Amino acid sequence: MKSDRQLAKYLANLGYGSRKEVEAAIRRGRVTGEGESLRFDGEPVDPAPGMVILMNKPAGFTCSRQDQGNLVYELLPPRYLKRTPALSTVGRLDADTTGLLLFTDDGKLLHKLISPKPGTPKTYEATLARPLEGHEAELFASGALMLRGEDKPLLPATLQITGERTARLTITEGRYHQVRRMFAAAGNHVEALHRASFGPLILGDLPEGEWRLLSAEEISALA
Repeated sequence: MKSDRQLAKYLANLGYGSRKEVEAAIRRGRVTGEGESLRFDGEPVDPAPGMVILMNKPAGFTCSRQDQGNLVYELLPPRYLKRTPALSTVGRLDADTTGLLLFTDDGKLLHKLISPKPGTPKTYEATLARPLEGHEAELFASGALMLRGEDKPLLPATLQITGERTARLTITEGRYHQVRRMFAAAGNHVEALHRASFGPLILGDLPEGEWRLLSAEEISALA
């Protein structure tokens, strides 16, 4: 069992207020239970450090804490921004890209998932400005495609054509605006982009702009 001082520090690190504010909340009886049944104002306390959040990111939101305009962190409870260790996005989706976005406060997991080394497959659904010409799948799978301004070819990627101007692309790297630049290199332009999966994770029926906590099993599958 944690002492009141230890409990106050723990809750302050979860973003429930400053140490003094949490100590006052404890004295007033706003903190009840212990262990897995710990509650703050009657609500279950947020997960301990090591949590992972899956969000269905809407268009128009930036993966930043400081940029102007709408920020993805604004879609989470405000106290999540006060957590220690800090909560970070796992990589970035640009403002116009929608779909599966992860957040975590686990630095080791974050480093693994955003490592430049070939790793977690990510699948994107693209809507293009012009009809596909039929050569794109072979080009992307070749392992020889060079993006403008780079000196190392892309690893092979898998393209599935789903319509005249739509396709599903799976990549294992995370270079800057990679999917958009790949289609540009093939002579086309991405009008809309949606990330449908990240490794074993899929969005399922999670509504746009909503989020959920990953289970321990889902986190283990990522790690």
